[in-house]
Amino acid sequence: MTTTPIRVLIADDQMMVRQGFTVLLDAEPGIEVVGQAVDGLDALAKVADLAPDVVLMDIRMPGLGGIEATRRLTASPDAAAKVLVLTTFDLDEYVYEALRAGASGFLLKDASAAELAHAVRVVAGGEALLAPAVTKRLIAEFSRVTRSARAPLKGRAGDLTERETEVLALIAQGLSNAEIAERLVVAEQTVKTHVSRILVKLGLRDRTQAAVHAYETGLVRPAGPWTP
Repeated sequence: MTTTPIRVLIADDQMMVRQGFTVLLDAEPGIEVVGQAVDGLDALAKVADLAPDVVLMDIRMPGLGGIEATRRLTASPDAAAKVLVLTTFDLDEYVYEALRAGASGFLLKDASAAELAHAVRVVAGGEALLAPAVTKRLIAEFSRVTRSARAPLKGRAGDLTERETEVLALIAQGLSNAEIAERLVVAEQTVKTHVSRILVKLGLRDRTQAAVHAYETGLVRPAGPWTP
């Protein structure tokens, strides 16, 4: 049985970055680079033309930057392409804004070939690239800096059940479905069901936005999970 390869578009204004990532990803089984874009506008056009599964999106590009391009790409509920943000610095303020705009995660430009391929596969599979500690630190830091004082989530998302609220807090801490299942002593499929219901109830696109939402509404804070 032949598996359809993950189609990747690389958007970066630096030719060496585009070509380097293309070489690395084309050498990976099950991944195919279908195109390159030199800026945000070019990325939007290439996505419409090539229909990639994942877009590796540089944040800082001339003209239309990666944040606005990400926002436009993910604006539609039917948007198929997942965005994986590329950055040089792990505590880049713009990375947080890109996550809020709809990116599914981020990756440092000095990532190894294995890390790059893993990130593409994770994002293509519908997961958020939130496991690395640096990502959790980034979200925590910039949600603390940018959010105004808000009521705790308990008073703002009454549609969530107690268990769904618990699952959302664990998502924000970077746990995978398997890790959440182990923590709560439930089946992994049960966790997947909870995650799906959380996204629907809160009107969120994916786990990344769920994590950002949890930080912004006070369910999870840099010091730890929120408690009543």
